[in-house]
Amino acid sequence: MDCIFCKIGKGEAPCTKVYEDDLVIAFEDLDPVAPTHVLIIPKQHIDSAADVDSSNSHLISRIFEVASSIAKEEGLDKGFSIVTNAKEHGGQTVSHLHFHLIGGKKLDIQIR
Repeated sequence: MDCIFCKIGKGEAPCTKVYEDDLVIAFEDLDPVAPTHVLIIPKQHIDSAADVDSSNSHLISRIFEVASSIAKEEGLDKGFSIVTNAKEHGGQTVSHLHFHLIGGKKLDIQIR
């Protein structure tokens, strides 16, 4: 498998690391849309949110715990957004489940 996020998770590709443990890694987005734009990924390869099931859902909980911790460290007390896209029609460009933690300014995202 030639997955860039798997390589980052294994330490085989560079990134600006924000957090890492045995299950997840968080790193700065290369094309940030806000002052804080961090990608949080499971080290285990999961293609997309469409592939989350009972065998891997514990990783999603861990990702949200890490996101909350990073948001606190970054001083995002006024709010932030956590976004994931699933598959091509959902806007996913890297086929490895990842979450964008975005904040540090007022975001113009309104989904109702």
